[in-house]
Amino acid sequence: MTKQQLFENILRKKSFLCVGLDTDVTKISEHLFDETDDPIFEFNKAIIDATADLCVAYKPNLAFYESLGLEGWDVLERTAEYIRANYPDLFIIADAKRGDIGNTSAMYAHTFFENMDFDAVTVAPYMGEDSVAPFLTYEGKWAIVLALTSNKGAFDFQIMRDGENGEQLFEKVLKTSQKWGNSENMMYVVGATKAEMLREVRKIVPNHFLLVPGVGAQGGSLQEVAENGLNSECGLLVNSSRQIIYASSEADFAEAARTEAEKVQQEMESLLECCVSDD
Repeated sequence: MTKQQLFENILRKKSFLCVGLDTDVTKISEHLFDETDDPIFEFNKAIIDATADLCVAYKPNLAFYESLGLEGWDVLERTAEYIRANYPDLFIIADAKRGDIGNTSAMYAHTFFENMDFDAVTVAPYMGEDSVAPFLTYEGKWAIVLALTSNKGAFDFQIMRDGENGEQLFEKVLKTSQKWGNSENMMYVVGATKAEMLREVRKIVPNHFLLVPGVGAQGGSLQEVAENGLNSECGLLVNSSRQIIYASSEADFAEAARTEAEKVQQEMESLLECCVSDD
C-alpha cells in the first residue's frame, strides 16, 4: 500500500485508528472455547468484522502468536489472509520488532512481505542500516522503525544525550535513518505516552507517518497526540489494543469492541476536520 492510498483511506473512513490484535489466549471470551475448536482465530475474526469499517489498520503483536508455537503461527497467517481477502483496503502491520545482520533481516522481510503479505513490519534500528535495508527493498511495503517507545524503560537509553552536541539518541535514530529510506517506505514508532515530545519528532520527520501506541489502556491522550503529531496528510496511525479488543470478556465482546472503536473513530473524525485537508 502506498502512502497516498493510506491517506485516502484515512480521509474516506475519517479515522486513523489501528486496532492491535494482541490476542491473549487467557483473556478472550470463555464461550469461544466451548463453541469452536479454533477460538483464537474466531476471536480475531469477530473483532475484525466488528471494527473494519472504523479503522484503517490492524497490528497483530507477534509475541501473542509465537508463544503458542505452530498453532499460533497458523492463526497469525490465517488472520492476515482473512483481512486481505475480506477487507483489502486495510493496512496490516506485523508488530515483530525484528532487526539483525543483513542476510537475517532479508529472511525476516521475505517471511512477512512475501510469505504472509503484510504491509509493514516494525523493526529495531540499533544494529544499523544493514539491519533495516532489506525491509525497504519491497515495492509498496514499509519498515516501521522504533524511535521513541511508550514503555517506561524508554528512558533508559532513548533520551540519552550525546556528550558533544547534546543530541538525544532517538533524535539520532530519526536523523540517521532518513538516509536509508523515505516517507514512502518508512514510518516511525513514537509512543502516545511521550506526546509532549511528538513536536520535537515532527521537527525532524515532518512528512513521515508515525505509528503511535499507548492510547487507551496505557494512558496516552489522543487529543495531545493529534495536537503535536498531525500533519497535512494526517501522518498518524494511532494504535489501541486492550481498550478495544477486551472491552468485554463476555459473549458480547465483538459488539463491545465496536462500541469502543467507534468512540475513538468519532474523536478522530473531529480532529481530522480541524487539521487535515483533502484538497
